[in-house]
Amino acid sequence: MKKAVRLLMLCMLVFLLAPVSFAGAAEVVEFKYPEWVYYDLVYLADDLGYFKDAKVKPKYVGQVAAGQMIPALSTGDLDVANRHTPLVIAAVASGADIKVFAAGSKSTQKNPHMKYFVKANSPIKSIKDFKGKTLGINSFGACSEFVTKKYCLDNGVDPATIRMITAPDSEQEVPLLRGDTDVAIIHPLSSGRASANTKDFRLLFSDWDIDGGISGMCPYSVNGKFLKEHPEAVKELTVILSKAAQWNNTHREEARKLMAKRFGFKLSETEMFEFYENQFIPEKNIRYWVDRLEAEKKITPGQIKLSQIYTNDINPAKSN
Repeated sequence: MKKAVRLLMLCMLVFLLAPVSFAGAAEVVEFKYPEWVYYDLVYLADDLGYFKDAKVKPKYVGQVAAGQMIPALSTGDLDVANRHTPLVIAAVASGADIKVFAAGSKSTQKNPHMKYFVKANSPIKSIKDFKGKTLGINSFGACSEFVTKKYCLDNGVDPATIRMITAPDSEQEVPLLRGDTDVAIIHPLSSGRASANTKDFRLLFSDWDIDGGISGMCPYSVNGKFLKEHPEAVKELTVILSKAAQWNNTHREEARKLMAKRFGFKLSETEMFEFYENQFIPEKNIRYWVDRLEAEKKITPGQIKLSQIYTNDINPAKSN
């Protein structure tokens, strides 16, 4: 009898304590995120420990080629991605359920979004010399392709006369040195290696020199289903990205050291991005790319609304 009473009391104790235990264990939402050699706020926030006590954390799914990130985001193989606005717009226009939710990096004169390099002894001096040349880019459909084509048109060069081939940013120097490309367009942090190697390479210009940075915002986008299911997680991620952006912009040397260490780069060969501090998305930067894609006949005028492309509604900064 006593044994039965003790067993009953034990069962009651387990029943009473279990709900408290489950209620106290807050769910941590993981978002699938790619790994690649790129100066990225998610990596920086991770290295700074900002995800340690957060209710949202990255789940790295390995290497994903730059050109495959937005397709992977559309299918849900990624939950979040940091790729350029025109890729998102084109995907949304094709019916993809994805949305820009944080501004990401911005292009500045000191720290532009991308740089154009030639070999040190190249006869190429300006955009006017691009006719008939081969350019190395990290993917089609984004900044490297469309900013360059517009710059060609603005300077009397037919974009149809240039050839573009793809390779990761971290590998662009090799085909340039071999002579497989005449120009390499490289983003941070990899652009720092070419910048430091003045023996072999010469900087032509940057995207900042072309358009003052209007094309250079590289934002964060989220899968629509993930956003619907985990709005609070995406909101917290936005806050973490903003915190990391502010730290990056005010601790530049320390930030570069963290990124150099993560990817095994020399500090002297590591270039950085600056980031929008509150990650609030400026409409003019989205509008620029809508206009650009219409001009390229990738979308038709009025095909999509700006509200389909991006949102600031989950960013706490909207009320500041």
